[in-house]
Amino acid sequence: MLKLAVTGAGGFLGWHVRVLLRALGWPEPTVLTRADLADSGLVAAKVAGVDQVLHLAGVNRGEPADVAAGNVQLAAQLAAGLKHCANPPRRVVYANSVQAGNGTPYGDAKATAARVLADSGVDLDDVLLPNLYGEHGRPYYNSAVATFCRLLAEGGRPEVHADRELSLVHVTDAAARLIGMPAGGSWDPAMPALRIGVQALADRLAGMAATYRTGEIPPLSERHDVRLFNTYRSHCFPAHYPLPLPRRADARGELVETVKAHGGAGQTFCSSTVPGITRGEHFHLAKVERFVVLRGSAEISLRRVGDAEVVRFPVRGDEPVLVDMPTMWVHKLVNTGPDELVTMFWTNELFDPDRPDTWPEPVEAARPAPVAVGA
Repeated sequence: MLKLAVTGAGGFLGWHVRVLLRALGWPEPTVLTRADLADSGLVAAKVAGVDQVLHLAGVNRGEPADVAAGNVQLAAQLAAGLKHCANPPRRVVYANSVQAGNGTPYGDAKATAARVLADSGVDLDDVLLPNLYGEHGRPYYNSAVATFCRLLAEGGRPEVHADRELSLVHVTDAAARLIGMPAGGSWDPAMPALRIGVQALADRLAGMAATYRTGEIPPLSERHDVRLFNTYRSHCFPAHYPLPLPRRADARGELVETVKAHGGAGQTFCSSTVPGITRGEHFHLAKVERFVVLRGSAEISLRRVGDAEVVRFPVRGDEPVLVDMPTMWVHKLVNTGPDELVTMFWTNELFDPDRPDTWPEPVEAARPAPVAVGA
């Protein structure tokens, strides 16, 4: 368990690094904002005694000159602070890019930044990252995946004007590589890539969106299918939920279709819960999980990891709906009625006690204030 300091903690990659650290029970990292980086003395004080600094801050979009200058400046500011530190960290882990040194302003600036950090006197782990995708990416900024997912979630259709092959890595895998975690959970620090054309990506996501529109689960036959689906769902939440379920009634009673899965593994289980009792209080990094209350009344509460706002869904068994838990959102189910609560749960994978992908955290406990995006 390492003591870390992080630049770019409020960005896409930074948030996922902090979520993984939270899941693993590591200490909250020391955060270096862009304002902090401008003060070398403050940087030196903040990084003193930490084991590693993760340099994730960067400039990905904008005028070419601003992108080039921004990436070099951020590295130079961190390096200046490291040189002033009496008790420097053992290593700097740099979130570099596979585009480093490719002749573009961005690529050349990333390569220059690596050289600046290498000259700081602290050991450098220069990690070349490909295109990253994952939950809560910023559309039109972080990746084509985020852009396509947002368009589809809003009822639009992606348009591809220039097709080319992409090499996509899920951001949790990159986070595991950056903090030095071995394989063993839902992450893979080897960063297995999905190689896919832009048009094929758009079609794959559009197919998932079309299937999921009525709550049916698309085929989830391999890990990138699961992670692309989770990324799409992150753009649907919370506006698309709860989703009413089809009901059929005759003289015998009623039938409710709770899960229609088009492929892949899955597990269904039911629970009964007495009044006032809570289930859950955890989050998942990759698992797809569905709640359907069949009898009684309940409240499903969710909070994105690191945030304070709680989203609440009151649900009743006499009006069955589905609520799918987004990954990296802490969630719980509380029996709010006077009678027994009966709930059906479905997950996309068989439970593995060695890799449960269930990370305890209270939904409504006081947490450190979230880091502003872009910090």
